[in-house]
Amino acid sequence: MVRRLQPNDAAPYRALMLDAYARHPDAFTSSAAERSTLPLLWWEARIDTAPLAREIVFGAFTEDGMLCGAAGLSLETREKARHKAQLFGMVVLAQQRAHGLGAALIEAVLAEARSRDSVRLVQLTVSDGNESARRLYERYGFVPFGVEPMAVAVGERYVAKVHMWCDLRTP
Repeated sequence: MVRRLQPNDAAPYRALMLDAYARHPDAFTSSAAERSTLPLLWWEARIDTAPLAREIVFGAFTEDGMLCGAAGLSLETREKARHKAQLFGMVVLAQQRAHGLGAALIEAVLAEARSRDSVRLVQLTVSDGNESARRLYERYGFVPFGVEPMAVAVGERYVAKVHMWCDLRTP
């Protein structure tokens, strides 16, 4: 099951994301160290359900109600960029993969974006070399438009990010 996260989901959302940052440092711009210092109130604010919330986060849940995946949509507020939104923070726990949860999260994010009159496209970045994630995004109409070299520093090495976009006017 996939649904929009509520402020009372903040603690499990925080735990899920801190685990993801630690296990997959190449995949995220944030690190577990920097995000672990943020108070629970920060995480609650990120999943605020106010009608004008700038970020909307969806969670995937197991049959017994455990949060096992998440993906967010960040809406641009500047006048000249309101037609764009960003898919961020996509993660599904390893033991829950291959059950369609990643696809369901992307569908939820794209449905939310399409429900916004001003939003015409959704962008994302995926780590160069993460072919399974890239193929999943491509199934939903995302196409690459560039590669950012040295996008993320992970220890002594750098990871490139592939920038992708999806035109919401296409089915």
